[in-house]
Amino acid sequence: MTTRRTFLRTAAAMGTVTLLPFRLNAAGHSADSFDTVNGAVTIHPIAHASFVMETPAGVVYVDPVGDAVLYEDMPAADFILITHEHGDHYNAETLAALATEQTAMISNPAVYDMLPENLQALTTAIANGESARAGEIGVEAIPAYNITEDRLNFHPQGRDNGYVVSVDGLRVYISGDTEDTPEMRALENIDVAFVCMNLPFTMDLNAAASAVAEFAPTYVYPYHYRGRDGGTQDPEEFASLLTSETEVKMGNWYS
Repeated sequence: MTTRRTFLRTAAAMGTVTLLPFRLNAAGHSADSFDTVNGAVTIHPIAHASFVMETPAGVVYVDPVGDAVLYEDMPAADFILITHEHGDHYNAETLAALATEQTAMISNPAVYDMLPENLQALTTAIANGESARAGEIGVEAIPAYNITEDRLNFHPQGRDNGYVVSVDGLRVYISGDTEDTPEMRALENIDVAFVCMNLPFTMDLNAAASAVAEFAPTYVYPYHYRGRDGGTQDPEEFASLLTSETEVKMGNWYS
């Protein structure tokens, strides 16, 4: 942990964004930056489960949905990662508006099968346990699924991806929609993690904190924490439960 903490440096505080109905906040997006051997990786939260990473190896959009105006002050996407098919993670119209002929996309196989042909031509499908290269960026597909009996229909095992993105030695874990699976708990050497928590779709803050304490990333962003029927989770309470040295980064995902 000490080595990675020395390796990384945090920068500016998070900005304000708006979720549904997806309007761009006039103040724009501020960011956190993390140093690598070739320059900074800068994180721009957009809303809920969508964010942009500027890296020395290219600009990565993660689960971009909503009106394309949300991204108009962001650099164009070199790479797009899609975790799964649910509407807060995948929208073909948004992808069509953001992707260019030079954009490389990575998705799980289920989303690949849903894409129109012009977007399939830009996309590589990887299943749980597989990996791919996006230019100089490494992408590993981590299983993302429910383990609680009454939630199994939301994210069945074997369909959806989380990702570990590696760029210039920095390892970023993106949970997608999942509970605290054995695969999550077994992660190693994660520098920055994005961990979901909402009910009934994923897990509560207690399970999320327990998993994060076990795989002990250097930094963690609680994200995707608005839920249904009282299932919204409190990121501040999540932070208070962590027993590891992990530092919690509070992106303003909702306003």
